[in-house]
Amino acid sequence: MKNYSSSPRLNNHSTDRNSRKRFWLSALGLRFSLRDYGFCMATLLLFCLGSLFYQLNGGPPKVLLEIRQYLGESTFVDDHGPPTPRELPFPSQVIYNRVGKCGSRTVVLLLRILAEKHQFNLVSSDIHNKTRLTKHEQVSGLNNSVLIPFVSFFLRFRIEQPVYINIIRDPINRFLSNYFFRRFGDWRGEQNHLVRTPQMKDDERYLDINVCIMENYPECSNPRLFYIVPYFCGQHPQCREPGVWAVERAKQNVIENFLLVGILEELEDVLLLLERLLPHYFSDVLSIYKSPAFWKMGNLTGTVKKHVPTLEALQVLYQRMKYEYDFYNFIRDQFHLTKKKIGLKSASQNSNHEPDFLRELALRTHDPLEEEEEEEEEEEEEEEEDMGQEDANIWLVQP
Repeated sequence: MKNYSSSPRLNNHSTDRNSRKRFWLSALGLRFSLRDYGFCMATLLLFCLGSLFYQLNGGPPKVLLEIRQYLGESTFVDDHGPPTPRELPFPSQVIYNRVGKCGSRTVVLLLRILAEKHQFNLVSSDIHNKTRLTKHEQVSGLNNSVLIPFVSFFLRFRIEQPVYINIIRDPINRFLSNYFFRRFGDWRGEQNHLVRTPQMKDDERYLDINVCIMENYPECSNPRLFYIVPYFCGQHPQCREPGVWAVERAKQNVIENFLLVGILEELEDVLLLLERLLPHYFSDVLSIYKSPAFWKMGNLTGTVKKHVPTLEALQVLYQRMKYEYDFYNFIRDQFHLTKKKIGLKSASQNSNHEPDFLRELALRTHDPLEEEEEEEEEEEEEEEEDMGQEDANIWLVQP
C-alpha cells in the first residue's frame, strides 16, 4: 500500500493551513492583548454598576436634571416629585436654646472648642436680651428673607428638622446665681462688674436676699421667679403665667421636640449622653471638660458673693416656685429614664453639685408649705397685677 502521508502535495497543504492559522492568531494577539481585554471587562462592569446605581436612586443625576430643565424638557422631579433626601448618620443641625444661669457659658465654651476640633459651624443668635416677642415681631420674623427659605426647604424637600437640646438647673439655685451675679458679677472682676452696671443703685445692689424674699420684692416674687418654664412653653401669652397650663405645655414640647434636656447638677452625665447621642458634634466633650486647661477658663464664670438665705426664706421661695419645681422634677425624671435606656452607668447616681440646704429643704418643708399654699397664691396674684407691664428685657436670655 502506498503511503500518502509523505506526499509532498499533502504536506504543503497542511503547512499552508497552519501558516494561515498562526497568522490570524498573531493578528488577534496584536490587536487584543490581555491588558486590553481586562480594560474592556472593567469598562463593562462600571457601566453595569452605573446603571444599577441609576435605577436604585430613581433617576438621572442632578447635573442631567439641570441640563434637561435648562433645555425645557420634563425633568424627573416634574414627573415624580423630589427624590428622597439622603439620610446623614448624624443630625445636620443642632439647636441649643440656652437658659440663663444654667451653665450656659460653660456649654458654649465647650461648643466653641468642639467646633474647632470637629470642624462644624457654630452660629449664635443676634438677640441676647429677650424671651418674649410681640405679634409684630413674630410676623416680621415670618417675613424675614433669611428665615423663610429654610422653613420652605424643610417642608418642601422633607429635610429633617433640627435637633433641640437644653440644660436646666434646680430653680432655687438658678435664682440665687442670677440674684448675686446681677449685683457682683463673677470671678473676672467685681470692680469691673460694678462699672458695667452703673444704673444699679447701692440700695438695690446690697439688698439682703432674705429681705427681698420675705418682703416680697418684685425680683423675688412671681412672675419673675417663673423663669425656666416659659423657655419650653412657647410664645403664647399664657406661657408667662405661673400655672398648670404652662407647665403641661412645656412638658409636652419637651417630649415632642427635644432630643435631650439635662440637668446641671449632673452635667458630666449630660455630656456623656450628648457624646453618645450626637458623637459627630460632642465626641471627646467629657475629656475636654475635665482637662485642667478648660477648668482654668471655666472657673472665671463662677458667681461671687453668693450665700444661702435662711431656711424660712427658702421655704417661702420654694412655695413661690412650685411650678418651676414641678417642671424641673419632670425633666430630672426624664433625664434619668434616658440614662437608663442608653445604659449609661455614671460614676455617681446622686448629684454632686446639689447643696445640702436643698436636700434639707425637701425633707423639712413639704408639709408646712402645703398648708400655706392658698395664702401664698393670693399674694402672687396681687403681685402679678403690679408686674403686668414688665419689660421683656428682664428675662435675661442669651439664645
